[in-house]
Amino acid sequence: MNTPRIIDGKAAAREVLAAVKHEVEMLCAEGLQPCLAVVLVGNDPASRVYVRNKVERCAEVGICSIEHLLPADIDQATVLALIADLNADPRVNGILVQMPLPKQIDEAAVIQAIDPRKDVDGFHRENVGALSLGQPALYPCTPSGCMYLLNQVLGDLSGKHAVVVGRSNIVGKPMAALLLQANCTVTVLHSRSVDAPRLCREADIVIAAVGRPQLINADWLKEGAVVIDVGINRIAEADRTRLVGDVDFASASQKAAAITPVPGGVGPMTIAFLLQNTVRALRQQLSVPGAHHAL
Repeated sequence: MNTPRIIDGKAAAREVLAAVKHEVEMLCAEGLQPCLAVVLVGNDPASRVYVRNKVERCAEVGICSIEHLLPADIDQATVLALIADLNADPRVNGILVQMPLPKQIDEAAVIQAIDPRKDVDGFHRENVGALSLGQPALYPCTPSGCMYLLNQVLGDLSGKHAVVVGRSNIVGKPMAALLLQANCTVTVLHSRSVDAPRLCREADIVIAAVGRPQLINADWLKEGAVVIDVGINRIAEADRTRLVGDVDFASASQKAAAITPVPGGVGPMTIAFLLQNTVRALRQQLSVPGAHHAL
């Protein structure tokens, strides 16, 4: 019976956050404290939890956080005006607008309104373009966290065949770009792919980011694949709901050499790299050389 390595995202995130905290301490000694502004529109319960977790992690590593809690019925012009103020505020180094936004607000317009130098989510077109060109930028947090986990498990990724299941702008596309930077051969599967399980079985690395609970099982995997499950899905059971990924963990574990659990896998890495991006943003804004390259 196969016994896969369970990839501990919580432990990996602690390593990243320890490095971030050390760098924040060095910056604070120079009178420079990184600051993250978080904008939450409405009362979505999951979004409130995410924001609270981010604020708590900021406090742990010494990053100043400023919360802007806006009503669900706010108009787009007011949100854009707040972002303009945060762009202009020299105390603010990173801006995070928690998604999703209410229907009356154009998410794309909000993302593009953020100063790309403060876009710690890495979603602005300037940062996306830089990633596509292999240039330094603020890269999306979840794909960056996935790469950290893959490097921990596999070391050099050169020549590995990586399959990314899902082509979202938030995970799938930037994930593929980062894997290409690491010299992988990359295949992106999506809803129009023909015989996706067969294509996935060719992969040394599988990144599941499609938003369909437990879609990928052992039949999709070749023996010894490394599986990174980005999915977070709530499924209803008799008396409760529980979180599952896009991978059927019990089945996939029979073939995978290493696999992330849900929860406790990729999720903690996303917040860790958000804070790393906040420190990187400060350094880029001030052109301060430093240790973030080693994170």
